[in-house]
Amino acid sequence: MFEIREFTIERMKDPFGILSGERYELLLDLEVDEEDELYSEEGVRLRVVYVKDNEASRIVKYEFLNSAKGTYVDMEMTEEEEQFVEAFCKEQISLPIEE
Repeated sequence: MFEIREFTIERMKDPFGILSGERYELLLDLEVDEEDELYSEEGVRLRVVYVKDNEASRIVKYEFLNSAKGTYVDMEMTEEEEQFVEAFCKEQISLPIEE
């Protein structure tokens, strides 16, 4: 499991108006235990694309990134981690977002 140290959130633009709902990109700086296989001395970020529409809100896509290099880290979240991130995103999306 990991903790979220810092994050940024940005509303994604749909210039053609073809996507339903509002999409957001969240970049989460993670604190990962040294014993976890996800751990890296350079740090780990989680990029999340989250959608909010009339039906529901959900994670559409996520990927782990090496903080220093910005490169993709081939890992998946556990069910517990995914629920934690889902709840975090839902809470942050419900708050006013500075643009």
